[in-house]
Amino acid sequence: MEYIQLNNSDLVVSRLCLGCMSFGEAERGQYQWTLNYKDSENIIHKAYKAGINFFDTANNYSEGSSEQFLGKAIKGFDRKKIVITTKCYFNEGKLSPEAIHREVIKSLKNLDTDYIDILVLHRFDYDTPVEDTLEALDEEVRLGNIRYYGASAMFGYQFAQYCYTAREKGYQPFTTLQNHYNLIYREDERDLIPVAEQFNVSRTSFAPYAAGRLARLQHNEGSGRYDLDAKEGTRYDKSEEADQLIAQRVNEIAVKYNTSMSNIALAWQFKKGVAAPIIGVTKEKYLYDAVNCFDVKLTDQDVEYLQELYIPHEINCNR
Repeated sequence: MEYIQLNNSDLVVSRLCLGCMSFGEAERGQYQWTLNYKDSENIIHKAYKAGINFFDTANNYSEGSSEQFLGKAIKGFDRKKIVITTKCYFNEGKLSPEAIHREVIKSLKNLDTDYIDILVLHRFDYDTPVEDTLEALDEEVRLGNIRYYGASAMFGYQFAQYCYTAREKGYQPFTTLQNHYNLIYREDERDLIPVAEQFNVSRTSFAPYAAGRLARLQHNEGSGRYDLDAKEGTRYDKSEEADQLIAQRVNEIAVKYNTSMSNIALAWQFKKGVAAPIIGVTKEKYLYDAVNCFDVKLTDQDVEYLQELYIPHEINCNR
C-alpha cells in the first residue's frame, strides 16, 4: 500500500479509499444491492489488513446504516490511524447551519466516534448562502466534531465560491474534492479540477471504474449492482459506443502489463494527480486486485494512448 498526506491537513491516508456506499441495510434507502453487516465487516477488515485506512461514507447511504456498519466494524482498530469521511446535503435543510449541526451530531452517533476527519459537502446548496455554510463548518471544527472539510460533485465556479470565501473569512481551506472522474468521464478537467489545483485541494475521485466499464469488457456481466441500480446502469449509456473503444484500449494496456483492466484504470488516476480514488467493492477478490494497482506504472505514452479517443460527454456531476 502507498500513502499520501492530504493537502491543507495533517491527514496521512492510503492511496486507495474504500467507498462504503456498498454497505448498509438493503431495505433502507435507494440501494437494493448493499451488503449486510457481516459481509460489510469482512470487506472492511480485509481492507484494513491490506493497508487501507481511508473510508468514505455518507449520512444518506442506506439511511445512515452505512455509517452505522462502518462505525461498528472499525471498533477494534486504532481510531487515530483511521481517516473517516462522511457527507451532508441529502437531508432536510441541505447545507444550512441548522442542518449541518444536526447532521454532524447524527453522523457522530451513527459512526460511534468522537470526531469526523473530513465532512464533505455532498452537493452545492443553491438555497443557503455560502457564507452561512462555511460559518457552520468552522464552528464544527472549533467544537472538535470535525477536523477538516471537503466538497463533492459540483461545478467549478461553485467550488471556487466555497474556496474563495473560506480564504476571505479566514477559515481553514478545503482539504479534499471528491468528484466524478475516470477515463470515460473527464469533463471536470475543464474547470473543477483546475480550481482544486489552484487551492491546493487533494482529489479523491469517485467512480474510477465507471460502473464496471473500465474493469471488464462485458461491464454488466455478473454485476448485481448493475441490475439493481438504475442510475449506475444507465449513467454512461449515451456514449457507450465511444466509451467501449476506450475500454478496449484499457484492456490492451492491461495485457501489456499482465494485470487487470481495473488496475490500469487506477494507475491512470495516479498519473492524473488523484490522491486517492474511491473504490467500491463487494467481493474480496476485487479488493485484493485493487491493492495490486501500485505494481503498475504507466508511461506518458500509455496515458496518451488511453486518452486519445475521448469525446466530450454530457455533464454528469450527480451521485
